[in-house]
This record gives sequence, C-alpha cells and structure tokens, in this order.
Amino acid sequence: MEIEEVEALSSIYGEEWCTLDESKREYSIQICDPDKQSYNNICLQICLPVDYPALAPPNYQLSAPWLKTEDRRAIENELADIYIGNMGECVIYLWVEKIREFIQTLSDESTSSETSSPEKSSTKSSPTKAGTISSEEDGSDDDELMSDFDLQAVELSLTEIGISEQDDDKDWECPAIIHGQKLVDRKSVFQGHLAQVFHPVQVNMVLSSLFQDRKIEMATHNIYAFRILKDGEKGASCIQNCVDDGEVHAGSRLLHLLQIVDAKNVMVVVTRWYGGIHLGPDRFKHINNCARILLLENGYIQEK
Repeated sequence: MEIEEVEALSSIYGEEWCTLDESKREYSIQICDPDKQSYNNICLQICLPVDYPALAPPNYQLSAPWLKTEDRRAIENELADIYIGNMGECVIYLWVEKIREFIQTLSDESTSSETSSPEKSSTKSSPTKAGTISSEEDGSDDDELMSDFDLQAVELSLTEIGISEQDDDKDWECPAIIHGQKLVDRKSVFQGHLAQVFHPVQVNMVLSSLFQDRKIEMATHNIYAFRILKDGEKGASCIQNCVDDGEVHAGSRLLHLLQIVDAKNVMVVVTRWYGGIHLGPDRFKHINNCARILLLENGYIQEK
C-alpha cells in the first residue's frame, strides 16, 4: 500500500514531490499557496516508518521560517486529527491538502487586512492540455470559474496520452451513464455521474453525451477523472487522467480517490453549479463525496 501511495503522490504533485532517500523512505513536498505560488510555501519532509500506515503515522517536519508558533501548532493539531480519524489508512495526501488549505486561509486573511476591497482582480488564462485547465478568477469561489462551459477546452486530447482513434479498429459505443443524487450546500449544487469505460475514446463520448444536457454544459464546473486498464488484462498498467475545469486541484483529488480504491475501467464526472456563496474547502469534500457514493453504489469500492 505504501508503494502505491508514493507512486500516486508523485503522479499528482509532479515536481513538487521529491524522493530524498528511497531506501530510508524519506520524501519531501513543497506546498504552495495556489493563488500566489511564491508566497508562504511550506516544505513537508516525511519519513515513513516500517509499520506505516497500519500501526504508525508518518514522521514529519515542517520547514517554513515565516510560520508563527501558534500557526505551526494549529497545523500539527490538524494533522493529528486527520491521522486519528483515518487510523490505519494512507494520510499523506490528506495532510498535504490540509496544509495547502491552511496556507490559503492565512493568505486570504492577510489579503483582507491589507485591502479595503474584498474583490479579486480578474486574470484570464487560456486553456492548457487535459488535466491542467487554468482558472479565471472573478471572486466566485477562490479559484472557481464563472463562465460559459467550453467543451473543447476540457475534452480529452487522445494524442496527449498516446492513443490514436485511427489505430483502433473497434467501433466503440457510448456507455450508459449513471447519475447520482444532487447535493445542495449554501445554494451550490453538486451532482456526480459515472460510466464504465474501456477505451479513452469513450471518455469523450461520455462528455459529449453529458453536454447534450444544457444545464450540465452550462454548469460552473464539470470535473472528471478516469482510469482504464490498458489492454483489458489484469495486472496491466492503467491509462488515467483528470481535468479540473477551473476548480484547481479538484481533478487530481478525484483521480487520487480512484487510485486509492483501485477503481479500474471507470470514469467519474462531478458537476457543480455555483450558488453565489463561497464554500471554501467544503466544496472539495462535496465533490469527492458525490464520486465516492457512486463508486460505492456501483461496486467499485469494497465495503470494509
């Protein structure tokens, strides 16, 4: 389990994740404020005990000269609570995201005290390749985007992951899509969608089918992730990808969920309609819960 967790973290965080000493199971990750990449960074150094995660938590050290003593203690308490609440399970990802949320909270508080206007400036950025869609800040909800949905901006580029539709002689059909119950929190609405997919071509088919519904197409965010067993054989590698659609880090969180439950040949899409009230970190919890419920109901998660 520990090896799989490290591989997943390396895949999610890329250059931010660093292996210090593989034999000693020592790692580090640079955690940044998502809004200000060069401000208030924290380096989390981790050493995994032999009996992690079954019996012991990771040994860790926080490196951040700017961090006040009371803030450091607050973070340490949060990490302890996470471990206690998830004892016996992998917690590094949860720790990293909690620290990231803490940094963003401190940054927001600092910004609020320095300016009399709470509104953010509007910064536009063009869409990038699948899996890393940039956001356009307009004060909607931290990193969230309030604009018409652009199908081509998030539609998966098959060539990006080395798949050519012309190289596949099979006529793939759009799989059945299962829609989850809607979750409402402070006027924001979340809904999950799940489909069984066996080829990346079907990923685009599922997206196209969903976007035939005008309400889904015009939603604030349509976050998705998928994992497909390559060649359809047990033990083979997985083709996987994710898209944030303006909700920074949401896609990678969905993909991490699929990885830790080892779900294969499945695609999960979570639609969010922003209701005008900031939800903070709760929005990520709702997104993952919508996905987890669908995965559990359809046999992709084995109940303990």
